[in-house]
Amino acid sequence: MEAKQKKYTGEAIELLKRLITTQSFSKEEDEVAQIMSDYLSENGLEVQRQDNNVWCCAQPKDPGKPTILLNSHLDTVRPSSKWSYDPFGAIIEGDKLIGLGSNDAGGPLVALMATFLSLKDEVLPYNLVFAATAEEEISGSNGVASILPQLGSIDLGIVGEPTQMQMAVAEKGLMVLNCEAHGKTGHAARDEGENALYKAIQDIEWFRSYQFEKVSPHLGSVKMTVTQIEAGSQHNVVPDSCKFVVDVRLNECYSNKELHHIIEQHVGCDVKARSFRLNSSFIPMDHPLVKKGIEIGLSYYGSPTTSDQAVMDFTTIKIGCGDSARSHTPDEYIYLSEIESGVDIYLKLLKDLNL
Repeated sequence: MEAKQKKYTGEAIELLKRLITTQSFSKEEDEVAQIMSDYLSENGLEVQRQDNNVWCCAQPKDPGKPTILLNSHLDTVRPSSKWSYDPFGAIIEGDKLIGLGSNDAGGPLVALMATFLSLKDEVLPYNLVFAATAEEEISGSNGVASILPQLGSIDLGIVGEPTQMQMAVAEKGLMVLNCEAHGKTGHAARDEGENALYKAIQDIEWFRSYQFEKVSPHLGSVKMTVTQIEAGSQHNVVPDSCKFVVDVRLNECYSNKELHHIIEQHVGCDVKARSFRLNSSFIPMDHPLVKKGIEIGLSYYGSPTTSDQAVMDFTTIKIGCGDSARSHTPDEYIYLSEIESGVDIYLKLLKDLNL
């Protein structure tokens, strides 16, 4: 196993360099998906592809065994003008690999891939699936959610994102609300009309101050933030409409639809959710993977940022090499030693794991 681990980890780092030098903005992952597909095929795997998502099984699925999915994403955000290095340069300085997507989520992606390849020929107590997917950075509809029906039943998903190889046992969900308060137009100089802006202010104050009853031990309270507002046409006309946007970050105690229903009962404005897709997620603390992680010295926490976990309706955990603080920043980087350590920890978690 050690020889295979070393071989595949070395190849993973070389593959990551190729991925960095190939542009892979969200919805433009075609080339990197092909690079990943070709590499997996060269290693004897039967690779499936749909749009810019590629996946494969370590061995033919045994219906009597549970299934574990190893997943991370191929796409990157666009680089800002503040980079001092070539974002697509894949530059190595000592232990550091600098390049767009190196940390988010190239490092976790290739570490999971190397783990998968190291285990593919082993007799495992579970089915093992690896998926490199698209559109994570924009929560796109043609990402991992689009291939879940083809993957079949999944019992555990390990989602590779930069967490310093600590276990994110819960992750906040996201729901964006388009709200509109209605009034009646009138002349500002006279005592007429119903000012929709004043009505909206009452609801905005509710969003600012309301505390939901259920508080998560990992994620804390639900957080609601009004982030945009629009009202009025000119200075002397009482506005008959006031629109505003609310960013809602949910803990695992509520589903998006449940929280939307509660909100509608408390405010007077119209409340329309842009989507109910990005729900919160969590894994029980007594889950075998979490218990094993604690045994080998990993810490755990609740993550405030969303990932592809949000579209998975099965048990998931987020864990990966790299540091979330580097994501989407100029001169993004990952340490090669982080990738090597990441593969080692993934293998320790998965070895003899019984779900």
